Amino acid sequence: MAKIKTIGILTSGGDAPGMNAAIRAVTRAGIYNGFSIKAVYRGYDGLISGDIKPFTTENVSGIIGQGGTILKTARSTAFATEEGRQKAYDNLIKEGIDALVVIGGNGSLTGAMTFAQEYDFCCIGLPGTIDNDLYGTDNTIGYDTTMNTIMESVDRIRDTAQSHERIFFIEVMGRDAGFLAQNSAIASGAEAAIIPEDSTDVDQLARFMERGVRKSKKSCIVIVSESPKCGAIYYADRVRKEFPDFDVRVSILGHLQRGGRPSARDRILASRTGVGAIEAILQGQRNIMIGVRNNEVVYVPLSEAIRSDKPFDKKLIKVLDELSI
Repeated sequence: MAKIKTIGILTSGGDAPGMNAAIRAVTRAGIYNGFSIKAVYRGYDGLISGDIKPFTTENVSGIIGQGGTILKTARSTAFATEEGRQKAYDNLIKEGIDALVVIGGNGSLTGAMTFAQEYDFCCIGLPGTIDNDLYGTDNTIGYDTTMNTIMESVDRIRDTAQSHERIFFIEVMGRDAGFLAQNSAIASGAEAAIIPEDSTDVDQLARFMERGVRKSKKSCIVIVSESPKCGAIYYADRVRKEFPDFDVRVSILGHLQRGGRPSARDRILASRTGVGAIEAILQGQRNIMIGVRNNEVVYVPLSEAIRSDKPFDKKLIKVLDELSI
């Protein structure tokens, strides 16, 4: 295997708080260890178009606390084609890039795995997604900040819910995973969470309604994990039909969950995994994701990170159930 001299770095897919901290870590750790660093702008689209620039320590100065990504990001349809990946490879060779660090979620790391297999290219993934759905790491970059953003938003909505004695269905992001919904529900004192891992049928909803409004509790908060078929609007409509005496409102938090200054936990996670990516390259590792499990940096094959279902602790459902009486 040829010696790696230049490392490319890009952010792809949905942005997540802490991506800039990861960019900073990869850049500075790479330069510290003798590598040249080149930044790829606008994700895989930038790789295809050749939007690539050399990076120094000065390029990443002061960005650790910024949300979003200074490299910009995009969801690339062109990279899903063989022609697009060929152009990307040609540009990497043209720029003298020997290894690529990809910061992103499931789709981004899937693209990295496919590319690595097709061109025998060294790709290292960093888990940058608010959904926390990548296998092999306890948390993903951006998850903690987003959960705190949701909690603060729910705290504000609860003021209105209590003042008007309303039931609020609050929809949060999460893709196919309920980590954000379940844990933010516990943190905000919500009465229930509706998540993919615990499908709610009519009886469960009726049980919640009975429990949630009994005694002196006249207002309720329900956190709903986003879904194209049965999101917050769906459940609110059901309550209006089945329990017409209640005043129901919906709040979809949307993209405000992605923004904001990253928390200390996300900055530390991004910094540790960024340094871990450089250490992995020094060790000759290829086609892995860098995670942190039980407070230890771990290497997870890309195939496992994206294809294995991240275990969901069903005990959390019981915790919320007991605390919401």
